[in-house]
Amino acid sequence: MNYKVLVVDDESEIADLIEMYLQNENYTVYKAYTAQSALEYIDSEELDLAILDVMLPDIDGFQICKKIREKYTYPVIMLTAKDGEVDTITGLTLGADDYVTKPFKPLALMARVKAQLRRYKKYNSLLEPMDSEVKETIITTSNGLVLNISAHVCIADGTSVSLTPTEFKILQTLCEKKGLAVTSEELFKSVWPDEYYDKNSNTITVHIRHLREKMGDAIEEPRYIKTIWGVGYKVEN
Repeated sequence: MNYKVLVVDDESEIADLIEMYLQNENYTVYKAYTAQSALEYIDSEELDLAILDVMLPDIDGFQICKKIREKYTYPVIMLTAKDGEVDTITGLTLGADDYVTKPFKPLALMARVKAQLRRYKKYNSLLEPMDSEVKETIITTSNGLVLNISAHVCIADGTSVSLTPTEFKILQTLCEKKGLAVTSEELFKSVWPDEYYDKNSNTITVHIRHLREKMGDAIEEPRYIKTIWGVGYKVEN
């Protein structure tokens, strides 16, 4: 499939290298060296994925990610510094789906791009009108959480909540095992089955925090997603 990918990096060598690998997969590439050019592509093109460098000369990649999330749910991969844990957490909090640290191996980046596009394609297929004979899969909890897996719809206390494909998958995994504690590793593998899980990574923690914020869940006494200290997380029955 001819996916459309936005690449934003002010280092032309890196942007050109990523472009070459993407084009080898027959993807259409929109390349931008500045945030302003990137924002123009975001407004004018129907993109399937964006790769954003954090450090740009005019506006940082975080603000571009925030701008994308105002209107779109397609995957966003952030390029961060090797020791940029703060950058990683910030990007995930603003709605990024994944991150790759510099310097990176192009094939490793491509593996993440393909994984995100597969998930996004599946997500889009769920949004298409279903045959009348296809039964919807709906999970409900006693505290007012409703998850329609087939339609990719989340409702918390009667209010629709807009989630990215990554956020929805994490919540889906918790809801499918409602009443049970689910480890961070299980949640990580449900989203990135082919990736190595680092127990010191904050990736799942940040996505859970973002889910809670979107659902209006209190940090001190969360209503929907409970923290099971030393184990993981749980959605009540």
